[in-house]
Amino acid sequence: MLENSEQKPQSLKKIPRRLVTALSRVYLGSEKVINKAVAAFLAGGHILLEDVPGVGKTTLAKALAQVTGGTISRIQCTPDLLPSDVVGFSIPIGITGEFSFKKGPIFSNVVLVDEINRAAPRTQSAFLEAMEESQVTVEGETRSLPEPFMLIATQNPVETAGTYPLPESQMDRFDVRLTLGYPQREGEIRLLTHSSKSHGKKPVEQVYGQELTGDILQLVESVTVAESLIDYVYRVGEKSRSHASVNLGISPRGLISWVRVSKAYALLMERDYAIPEDFHEMAYAALAHRLVAKTEHLGLVVQDPSEILKEILQSVQLPL
Repeated sequence: MLENSEQKPQSLKKIPRRLVTALSRVYLGSEKVINKAVAAFLAGGHILLEDVPGVGKTTLAKALAQVTGGTISRIQCTPDLLPSDVVGFSIPIGITGEFSFKKGPIFSNVVLVDEINRAAPRTQSAFLEAMEESQVTVEGETRSLPEPFMLIATQNPVETAGTYPLPESQMDRFDVRLTLGYPQREGEIRLLTHSSKSHGKKPVEQVYGQELTGDILQLVESVTVAESLIDYVYRVGEKSRSHASVNLGISPRGLISWVRVSKAYALLMERDYAIPEDFHEMAYAALAHRLVAKTEHLGLVVQDPSEILKEILQSVQLPL
């Protein structure tokens, strides 16, 4: 049963756990992945799901898109996908010479972008303005996207043929990047036991109505973060920019995103205040993809960004 728009804060606080329960019925992978995806979703963040084929990226993305009952669209990326296929275009009407704008699939509350790294750079750039400002500029005119707006993208890191790596500016716009991994034994046994062609089409419970999204975002914002934790976040960012193996450190936008999704994670853990463990739990998902490691003369990465982040987190003292 959906919550109505007059529900009390106590009822709103039950929504995060209900989201986890609803997603767990459809996606049988790691609970930690579900928790982090829900935290990013509650914070209104853009999500990048990355892993090998067949581990449930699209299943999880579709389930996230369906839990609020907002408008959903899907973009299947291919090398010949054009920017106009994403944002839309104008078409002439009758013989008057007037034009009517036909909106592209980007004009939805939740946009599922499948295999985003298969789109050419020109088309990938069509997502940049949308992800940062919730608007697109088409034929010189700026058009607002529906509120709220969230982009959930998937990509396969092991295939290189016909793919185009996402530029740093676009990676920085994803609030979290999640690597799904293979399911644990129990989850995979369940999947094998109930395997059928219809399994992936199992309906997802609509947990709350789109009209409550603003209230939930306010609830996330109301989570208390101590000044000492904010200072810790700053020191992690500062350390990333001076690390010997880093070419490009964590941006202020990245640190803001880390704070926001950590607040949402605290809410998911049924607290109205954040603790250091919340920030550590979300750190790799929120920060590792924003680090650009230095490369050798042959183009080889000197050190893995996740390992660099691990060194940074270990070197910055947590607040007491």
